[in-house]
Amino acid sequence: MADEVPGEGPGGNEPEASDSLRAFGEVVKTFRKRAGLTQEQFAPLVGYSVPTIASIEQGRRLPSADFVERAEEVLDAFGVIRAAAKHLARKPGLASWFRQWARLELQAVTLYTYENRLVPGLLQTPAYARTLFEKQLPAMGDEEIEAQLVARVERKKLLTDRPHTIYSFIIEEHVLRRLTGGPEVMGEQIDHILDICARRNIDLQIMPQWRDHHAGLDGPMRLLETPENRWYAYSEGQENGLLIPDPKVVSILQKRYARMRAQALSVEDSVSLLREIRGAL
Repeated sequence: MADEVPGEGPGGNEPEASDSLRAFGEVVKTFRKRAGLTQEQFAPLVGYSVPTIASIEQGRRLPSADFVERAEEVLDAFGVIRAAAKHLARKPGLASWFRQWARLELQAVTLYTYENRLVPGLLQTPAYARTLFEKQLPAMGDEEIEAQLVARVERKKLLTDRPHTIYSFIIEEHVLRRLTGGPEVMGEQIDHILDICARRNIDLQIMPQWRDHHAGLDGPMRLLETPENRWYAYSEGQENGLLIPDPKVVSILQKRYARMRAQALSVEDSVSLLREIRGAL
């Protein structure tokens, strides 16, 4: 499939669910129906999966230039699809190296996250995120900070908008004990984590400080499974990120994550520790 590894090369940002995206999706759907094609019939003709076609038509996914050209040709759209694509809006606030992973997240059926530096973005409150953005070096302007916050809040909707996706988070204990933003901000952050992790499809485990060694010491990692049951990994460092499609590397990281789940506190014990940390603030 052409969307096996989404993306359009370096640079750019992820789309928001804007009017222009929804309008483009309606244009594609109208011409598809005009051609007498179902999504299942249309998908192989353009070389994209049915879930991808559905996401584009619903205005939830930015189409690649390749999709635009294939759809235009297959549907004989008189240049309308190309014209509509010129007006697509993009959402500011996501780093260029993160955009491929963010696109994959939108369709993930399984998403695992291990973090040893800060609360994962999907779990951050606006106040916690604002603290990170305001303290960032080099300093950001007010407009940049607001754009980052909008993008962060929009991305967080994954947790509530996709109730059938399985989420697992492993967070180092010291991350939750650090008073990022002060006791009030961190208290709100822990309350939010407790609330969100009460959902049936979300598990959170804490890697305790007393454990002298565990399988994740090489650094943070993320793993996800697509609707086609293909797995990807993502690794992020200072001012860079790496999408990992190689099955052999992904398999190694899956093994490490599985070991970490056994080494971390249980979900129940993690919740108890969170409440203990919250009570001490």
